[in-house]
Amino acid sequence: MRALCWHGKGDVRVDTVPDPKIEDARDAIVRITATCICGSDLHLYNGFMPTMEPGDIIGHEPMGIVEEVGKSITNLKPGDRVVVPFTISCGDCWFCKKQLYSLCDKSNRNAEVARKVMGQSPAGLLGFSHTMGGNPGGQAEFLRVPFADIGPLKIPDGIPDEQVVFLSDIFPTGYMAAENAQIEAGDVVAIWGCGPVGQFAIRSAWMLGAGRVIAIDCVPERLRMAEQGKAETINFEEKNVYDTLMDMTKGRGPDSCIDCVGAEAHGSGSFETVVDKAKETVGLATDRGYALREAIMCCRKGGTVSIPGVYIGFPDNVPMGPAMNKGLTFKMGQTHVPKYSKFLLEKIQKGEIDPSFVITHQLSLEEAPAAYKTFRDKKDGCIKVLLKP
Repeated sequence: MRALCWHGKGDVRVDTVPDPKIEDARDAIVRITATCICGSDLHLYNGFMPTMEPGDIIGHEPMGIVEEVGKSITNLKPGDRVVVPFTISCGDCWFCKKQLYSLCDKSNRNAEVARKVMGQSPAGLLGFSHTMGGNPGGQAEFLRVPFADIGPLKIPDGIPDEQVVFLSDIFPTGYMAAENAQIEAGDVVAIWGCGPVGQFAIRSAWMLGAGRVIAIDCVPERLRMAEQGKAETINFEEKNVYDTLMDMTKGRGPDSCIDCVGAEAHGSGSFETVVDKAKETVGLATDRGYALREAIMCCRKGGTVSIPGVYIGFPDNVPMGPAMNKGLTFKMGQTHVPKYSKFLLEKIQKGEIDPSFVITHQLSLEEAPAAYKTFRDKKDGCIKVLLKP
């Protein structure tokens, strides 16, 4: 089959690789009909994520048609159309039974590697490093899905791929980010980052009763899309974010702050931002924590900071003193996708949201290497790339 493979920093290629096979009775093989490039894929592309190996198949936002199932699979059959979550969950462990699917105790094949750097191992993920299991990803013609009786969501006929493929990751991720923000009716919610997850966090904040949503970015097309989602916007290259948010909230600060940026945040050219980039260049830091620091400083006393943005290691200068003294609550984590997927599918079916609004580019799998560069460099108005293998 053809698959997008990682070969080093800034180097992804479409290679011919062996087709996946059933390896366990709970496996399924899915023929991919749509898959996407995620912002967190750029952490791999830009060399931030350790334990990547040349030839690794990447991608974690797939959907397609079931081709084959293992002998223990009774809820899926060949021909079923499914969205596959990026998290791999067994459904049986203590964490899965509490719907903490991204913390599954059994699905990371390299759990010992993860424990050494995190203390405990989270769930295995599709196409996202050997720390997270070394599982081949979904930017390919076919995908092996472990624990396929738990994660994949069957999609009814008549709904196009473009509307449901984001149930694999970014729509549930944006929704869980808003849920973690503990939004109460009428709250002011500030969201750092207007990429795809930020766009779904904006719309999810409204679903959960926000009174105002303020989105922060510097890319014009992303800010325009946020405004189409009824958010007020701040261009951090034109305005001081802290001062502007204080003005907008009469000095109190937002009730909830959501960091949809993560490890590769870009600041406004401050000394702090320059230091972050310098440390990254010489290998002294793996994460740029600018957006997180700003969210902490801006959040009102007693407010909540929600973090769906992916962090990899140990960002410097996180203002824990201000966070503690202001009494902030932090909620974060990889998304518990199966907890949300059916509920959000119903919203799509009812016409409450059409997630395809976020797509700016539809391309073939063979065009993926160039698409990565376009997406990374924020060229050609690129916000979300959908690939059709």
